[in-house]
Amino acid sequence: MLNFFDNIHITWREILDIAVVTFIFYRGLMLIRGTRAASVLHGFLLLIIVYYVSGEFGLNTLHWLLTNFLGSIFLVIIILFQADIRKALSSVGAGGFFRSRRRESVNEAAINECILAVFQMARAKIGALIVFERRVPLGDWIERGVELGARPSRELLGTIFFPDTPLHDGAVIIQGDTVAAAGCILPLIAGVTLDASLGTRHRAALGITEETDALAVVVSEERGVVSVAQGGKLVSPVDELTLKNMLWNLSAKRT
Repeated sequence: MLNFFDNIHITWREILDIAVVTFIFYRGLMLIRGTRAASVLHGFLLLIIVYYVSGEFGLNTLHWLLTNFLGSIFLVIIILFQADIRKALSSVGAGGFFRSRRRESVNEAAINECILAVFQMARAKIGALIVFERRVPLGDWIERGVELGARPSRELLGTIFFPDTPLHDGAVIIQGDTVAAAGCILPLIAGVTLDASLGTRHRAALGITEETDALAVVVSEERGVVSVAQGGKLVSPVDELTLKNMLWNLSAKRT
């Protein structure tokens, strides 16, 4: 046993190499934790186990099929995980993978104005979609809307989403303490079965929060219910206290 350890020579380069690979692997798992990518990854691990067992037990046909399938595994991964890969690369570019990035946080006045506007519209059954930017920039979607650069207020948000106004169908994007743009067209979530009572705004909220780390607040014009989308998941309904806590947590995690 002692001779075995005497033959092991590990330099600082090997230690650094192992540490870097371990860190990247760990951060990658954290990025996909709780997402559809985690379920697909479990499926791939099961296929690899079946591939190994089929080879050991001489199941030649099954082994041949899996060999051809796994031979193009990188192409399959890119196709299946294109949205998750895009989100991970955005997180890396925004500084969320290796380090924290300081961004302008939302102050109490802006949060209160947004909450007052949201529940005022909910009582009047006026549909609305408000997206709060976090670490991943939303510049691509801001450019598709009408840039405003205004301070958030209940009057402004109520006017934007008032029925039959030019901007009421799109989303409002808030960066820090600024209403960056209105009338923004967001990506719709696909491949997910939603309740029949949930409309296009809810699909857009789930779509933008699936592709980025943003938080989206939705007001249903049919039911007057306030919902929150985050990480591609929808919480509905939420009350004023719950929404305020979520926005405060959002503000705290931006710094």
